[in-house]
Amino acid sequence: MTRIEEVLYTGKTHTTGGREGAARSSDGRLDIKLSPPGTSGGGTNPEQLLGAGWSACFIGALGLAARALHLSLPADTSVDAEIDLGTTDGAYFLQARLFVSLPGVERDVAHGLIERAHLTCPYSKALRGNVDVQTTLV
Repeated sequence: MTRIEEVLYTGKTHTTGGREGAARSSDGRLDIKLSPPGTSGGGTNPEQLLGAGWSACFIGALGLAARALHLSLPADTSVDAEIDLGTTDGAYFLQARLFVSLPGVERDVAHGLIERAHLTCPYSKALRGNVDVQTTLV
């Protein structure tokens, strides 16, 4: 396990009630209701939150990869994340798909950026070896 030498930011949240509860950040910027996936509840769920956070981080990693090659990311770069919650042999697991759009970037360059971003994105690192992940250029 790699230890952090310098902490750049600590996100602090307080959650109550599990999948049928609520979550709030210490600074109040995040204040949401939670509801189980696939229900008509009025909140979001952990899988959607993971997808949103990971997508944002992945775009940041794409930007770093592009800068290393003296390129700029297209303004309309996007990542659509699909996070599956499922079971195998009665145990819960996640699997994920990231659909990356890099309009105007040559396919071979785009694939290289995606590969490099997946190696450097902290979310990708955290999930590597634990979650089946597919990345796709769209």
